[in-house]
Amino acid sequence: MEKPVERASHGSGITRRMDAFPAGKLFSTGSTNTEVMRFIRYSEGSTQHWGVVVEDMVYSLADVPFGEPTYEDIATPGFREKVQQAVATDALTGIPRADIRELAPVPNPGKIACVGLNYHDHAEEQDEEIPEKPILFAKSSTSVTNPDAAIIHPEDVEQVDYEVELGIVMGRTAKNVTATDASDYIAGYTVVNDVSARDAQFEDGQFFRGKSYDTFAPMGPELVTEDAIDPNALGVRTRVNGDLKQSSNTEEFIFDTYEIVEYLSRVMTLEPGDVISTGTPGGVGVFREPPELLEPSDEVEVEIENIGVLRNHVIAE
Repeated sequence: MEKPVERASHGSGITRRMDAFPAGKLFSTGSTNTEVMRFIRYSEGSTQHWGVVVEDMVYSLADVPFGEPTYEDIATPGFREKVQQAVATDALTGIPRADIRELAPVPNPGKIACVGLNYHDHAEEQDEEIPEKPILFAKSSTSVTNPDAAIIHPEDVEQVDYEVELGIVMGRTAKNVTATDASDYIAGYTVVNDVSARDAQFEDGQFFRGKSYDTFAPMGPELVTEDAIDPNALGVRTRVNGDLKQSSNTEEFIFDTYEIVEYLSRVMTLEPGDVISTGTPGGVGVFREPPELLEPSDEVEVEIENIGVLRNHVIAE
């Protein structure tokens, strides 16, 4: 059994238990205009669809008159309210979640923009100074893979590492937006495992190759709107073969989600379906003594409070 982990938030004086994250529900207890929704992409047989998750059921959006959603739809309160009403009136077909194959919520992102060294505890484990502005790099969009799919350990790589990260999925085109307005441009949040080939990363002196091998961006399983979650106060953790490796909280962010969107939108145009991977906390394998890296046959789970668990297994190339 995992031992509960406690961590004090920076500047808060609060100690948070990390032994269990509460399971999310489709709706919060707020008004009908502010109820959180949990979207999921899935396949059933040979077809792929969007659905919404309610406990252990998935309600298909395949046959709704207003159509399956775009990322802009998901970012729109009016669309979410239509879906909520369809669920409440039993207008959608329900499928047991155990009968579907879960898919990445963004299978072909226009870009995957990543933030490095964005947790205080990750900077501390490397003895690095706190950056004054976000450190940016990219992953290839072809590195995305599905929940429960294999992470392929490349033949020419020795040091494959895990990184639990909160993923921001953009819902609207954003250019020069402020942190105050950033949430209006976000479709929702998902879980990303920023799998990394450390030897390639360190050999090249930059991140792109080491971060971009095929299958190095597992993503999912759900896309959760932020109506009833605070993306800057979520527990995050990683387990490898059941052993806890990372345990922290997005309260450890150096730059929060809205500051990241503001900064990135000054640099580039963010478009619907773009993914921003917001950085990983301390506890990555390469900085452990001795290093603890991923090997074929390992199972890795990355989890974010109120969003879900993303599980993948490692195989040799």
